[in-house]
Amino acid sequence: MGVLRSETMGHGTLVLPVESARNFLDQLGHHCNVQVEDMNHATLSRPYRRYIQRLDEMDRIVRFLSESVAATPGYSITRNRLDDFLANESDMTLDGVEETLGKLYRQFVDFKANNDALAEQETAAVEEKFVNETAEKALGQLAGGASEALLGDRLDDGMVFSKVAGVVTRTDQERFARTLFRATRGNTFTHFEEIPEAVRDARTGKVAAKSVFVVYFQGATSSAMYEKVNRICQAFGVSTYAWPATQGAARERIETLKTDIGDKKKTLESFEALFKSELDYMVEKLRETGNSRLEEWRLFVLKEKALYATMNMFEGGITLRANVWFPEEETASIKQVLADESRRRGASAMLIVDQSGGKHPPTYIKRNDYTWAFQELVETYGVAVYKEANPALFTVVTFPFIFGVMYGDVGHGSCLFIAACLMLYHSDTLKYSQPAMYKARFLFLLMGFFAIYNGFIYNDFFGIGLNVFGSRWKQIGDTQYYEADYDISNNGGTGPYPFGLDPAWIGVSNELLFVNSFKMKVSVILGVLQMLVGLMFRFSNAFYHIKTHGWIDLVCECIPMLIFMVSFFGYMDYMILYKWVTPMDQPPMLINTLICMGLGQKDPMPLYDGQSAVQPKLMILTALAVPWILIPKPIILYLKHKASKGKQAEGYVAIEEGGAADAHHEEEFEVGEVVIHQLIETIEYVLGTVSHTASYLRQWALSLAHQQLSLVFLQKTLLIAFDGDGGFGQAVKVYIAFAVWAGITAGVLLGMDVLECFLHTLRLHWVEFQSKFYNPGGHCGYSFVPFRHTTSIATEA
Repeated sequence: MGVLRSETMGHGTLVLPVESARNFLDQLGHHCNVQVEDMNHATLSRPYRRYIQRLDEMDRIVRFLSESVAATPGYSITRNRLDDFLANESDMTLDGVEETLGKLYRQFVDFKANNDALAEQETAAVEEKFVNETAEKALGQLAGGASEALLGDRLDDGMVFSKVAGVVTRTDQERFARTLFRATRGNTFTHFEEIPEAVRDARTGKVAAKSVFVVYFQGATSSAMYEKVNRICQAFGVSTYAWPATQGAARERIETLKTDIGDKKKTLESFEALFKSELDYMVEKLRETGNSRLEEWRLFVLKEKALYATMNMFEGGITLRANVWFPEEETASIKQVLADESRRRGASAMLIVDQSGGKHPPTYIKRNDYTWAFQELVETYGVAVYKEANPALFTVVTFPFIFGVMYGDVGHGSCLFIAACLMLYHSDTLKYSQPAMYKARFLFLLMGFFAIYNGFIYNDFFGIGLNVFGSRWKQIGDTQYYEADYDISNNGGTGPYPFGLDPAWIGVSNELLFVNSFKMKVSVILGVLQMLVGLMFRFSNAFYHIKTHGWIDLVCECIPMLIFMVSFFGYMDYMILYKWVTPMDQPPMLINTLICMGLGQKDPMPLYDGQSAVQPKLMILTALAVPWILIPKPIILYLKHKASKGKQAEGYVAIEEGGAADAHHEEEFEVGEVVIHQLIETIEYVLGTVSHTASYLRQWALSLAHQQLSLVFLQKTLLIAFDGDGGFGQAVKVYIAFAVWAGITAGVLLGMDVLECFLHTLRLHWVEFQSKFYNPGGHCGYSFVPFRHTTSIATEA
């Protein structure tokens, strides 16, 4: 089946030897699609949890190392080349990678600790050097060049003065001085000297502008004032250093600190060189088309974690067993992989196929690069029940086409198409850097193509009409009226404009009246057609399930639903098309025709001969379809249930494996619930068909909004700038206006409007289209999620 329905699934039991289970499962992950059922969900037994814990620790180390690489300028990791990794990862072992990662982690922790300690010591030496330079300058400015202290420790009258010096950031400088002044009640004097170069901040690790400060106050080093000043310094986190007693002592200390700073810089450079050599080792590409070594370890850890997480689902001691789902067409390849690995390992593994096929199979629909995005859009609404119709094949065309109906513009569509072509050209790069964009590249390509196609139909190019084939209307003299320059009676003469809207309609006073009518009718026609396709999918599901569900869904739902849809809404589309292709002197208003049809009145202006006889019959069919959907199905289900209960009472029902549970399920039949469900189904379909038909008018509304926005942006920017007498001034105006127009176009029409049209198209497919057939019984399926390295690692990544 593949695209129209999900793959036929097989069910069986996978039996693996416990000592080689990891190797067998690894080979299956490389070559086959197998989904393992959790055999331990009830007991929550996880025999390989210790391996998972080890791998979690390795994953933490890999993240730590990756953050270290990312924090170092000039280093980057080559990532996500999954295909190359899977082709060359066989030489890696869990113990070997764990040992290497543990060694690197310890080295990096030691590097960081030693580097931080040395950096703090270097910062302290640099700050102390600037403190001593400030002291040397202050002491050198004393009168007579004396080398005594600015204020001695004790004056002749016994008064004692002290000093506290240090370094503070300039951002905290004013606050620090104000706090000192207030806390000491003005009994301190603080002097600041800006440091001419940025200094590393020990608290943040970043360089910052700082200043040297000196606080002068009365009192000894054991006084309360000294303690108060020190507490304030500690509160601000500033570094304090000894203030030299003499200018000579300051010079001597400066020389000592310069030597110390030089030694520490050399040591830091050695540590940095060693650190970068380890970084070079980790970011080194192992192969020309491969990943960095650190990325290889990351992917290996993810792969091993997925392996052991899957092994935790198996039960058993000497042998591991688990129920599995797999595509039926891969049965032979799975057995072949197990046989080949059994010969290599000297152990035996097998797949025991369940001939009954299993219950509640998963839904598996194959994807390729082209269909991936469309299938993802479909399954976001909900996963189809096993073997139900899959609308993705039609969505490949209908989704971008309806988007194009809303977004139709040759210019904007070309921008979107060119962007998609660039995605295709750089697909190899996007595959690793932007995987979501890589998978959606064909979706954007078709959206751009159909936007261009519908732009030619609307004759719209950035809000300007295109006269490609020459207008088929000619102006009558100097008046504002036009007459047709082609055969309007369709008698074999010259035809109208070959493709799209005639350029004569662009800019005329009744342009919107004509274009809105045209787009509105096209929207209704497309909407009814898509809903009819949805009903065809419902017919397909009913035919497919005749053996299990009988003819009830086909006869009691599908047929009356089709009659209801065609008798009224299909007939409305027919009248639109008939009016378009049939020349008339006085064409009737279709809205009046439909009102007369609904009320059973005679139409004074019939569209065609025999209309008065056809319309009452169609209304009768439309009215009869409603009770046809509502009444028969609950009655038939009740009678079938009553008959099956009678057979059970006579003992004619054979109980197979699981039959008791099924019999119990059948006993839960409730007539009231069935009637209510069918009533809701009927109301939802009848009212939904009306509202959904109106909902498709959003195509017209979005198209109108897009066209008018394009025109307004053009008129208020470029056209104003073009209106002038020429010269340099107008050239500047045009240049600026073009920049404004391009910016607004990119932000609004190529950004917001693309998203808006995309979301409305998505809604039409999910609500108006897929609701006609998708999971009509309310039982949602579940996706086939095989254990495959390409998917499990990509999902984790």
